[in-house]
Amino acid sequence: MNDIIQTIALYAIPVVFAITLHEAAHGYVARMFGDPTAAMAGRVSLNPARHIDPVGTIVVPLGILLASKLLGSPGVLFGWAKPVPVDWGRLRRPKRDMLWVAAAGPAANLLMAVLWGISLRLLFESGATAGYWFEMAIIGVQINLVLMALNLLPLPPLDGGRIVFSLLPNRLAWQYSRIEPYGLFIVLFLLVSGVLWVLLDPIMDAGRVVVQWFL
Repeated sequence: MNDIIQTIALYAIPVVFAITLHEAAHGYVARMFGDPTAAMAGRVSLNPARHIDPVGTIVVPLGILLASKLLGSPGVLFGWAKPVPVDWGRLRRPKRDMLWVAAAGPAANLLMAVLWGISLRLLFESGATAGYWFEMAIIGVQINLVLMALNLLPLPPLDGGRIVFSLLPNRLAWQYSRIEPYGLFIVLFLLVSGVLWVLLDPIMDAGRVVVQWFL
């Protein structure tokens, strides 16, 4: 039981910050490109309470974490926040600007991974090569790289799917968008089958290279 509580305590802050800044970044960039929907809804905010989904952010991750610990497997996390409302039609150039709005979330996660990496370096240089904050910094890097990679998968409604839609010619883009109702089911299938991590690893490796520049 103590092990489970300790794991939750280590993951809580990195996960909350990762989700909060990811969602706020979408809303902030959407406002920059002409859509104030998220701002009007109070979602361009660093207040975690505005982005947390009770089921996706709390119940599901905790359930998976507890189950994995009880079964003796490594602790894993999977969940989601409340999506930031974006009215694509209100963007100044909807199809082009969609790319930047979508890319803002993963970019925020990469930035946070770098910041956690810098804190890890500072802790190491101060002689703290173990302990609560050192472990949290490592988890902060990992969580943000996972979220970045997951959201960059080229499946709508994930951010990577929005980016691909923005880059495709109009006819192909609309045909591609038909995948969206099945996107999350595909992700879940990839997760259960173990293929998901094979797809995420190259993206995470690229992120690790960036983080290493600051270590």
